Amino acid sequence: MPKNTSKCMRNDHLFMRNGYSNQGKWNIPLIRKQSVDTENLSLIACSDTRLRDNSVNKKSGVHFFVDDYRFNGIYNNPERTLTKYSQYAFLLSPDFSTYADMDLWRQLESVAKNRWVGAYWQSKGLTVIPTISWSTPRSFEFCFDGAERNATVSISTLGCRRSKLQFMRGYHAMLEKLTPETIICFGKPFPEMEGNIISIDYQASRKVVR
Repeated sequence: MPKNTSKCMRNDHLFMRNGYSNQGKWNIPLIRKQSVDTENLSLIACSDTRLRDNSVNKKSGVHFFVDDYRFNGIYNNPERTLTKYSQYAFLLSPDFSTYADMDLWRQLESVAKNRWVGAYWQSKGLTVIPTISWSTPRSFEFCFDGAERNATVSISTLGCRRSKLQFMRGYHAMLEKLTPETIICFGKPFPEMEGNIISIDYQASRKVVR
């Protein structure tokens, strides 16, 4: 029987994407709350990981605050990189872009892909921290779905210095919606940001041991 028949497609989890608990109006996959050791937190960029990494990098978490093209494949073919990412202490869910000038359906798709990959990794026994991003207030309808309350989350202020007001609106909405226990922040936090914030130097995260 051809593999592209409707019956086969309905049994293909990579086509249906409906195998995990979900949340919200759009049934966005849920990344469960997990604990990580935030003392002396160390992270490296996904683009600096290696299939066989025998260095101290394995004690670090992996972040995806890089250009989307560097990690698009983890949604289309998640099994391909599972062995590589399984080496590391934990993963931040991939930061698929949610630019304000994207149509809203594309932003929704980015959030759903972010959470689906995180839920997939958790189903394989990996530790995952949800990455939260937003654009305009219209995105608040969905951009916080798929993450549990009172959990550790990650965000980024990279590229937000010129849109501080818009960023802070989303940040306060995130605090109200998720009440995160800890916020891992890539880039320099704004002075007005409240919460238990751990600031990560982006440049330092790109200095890996080889």
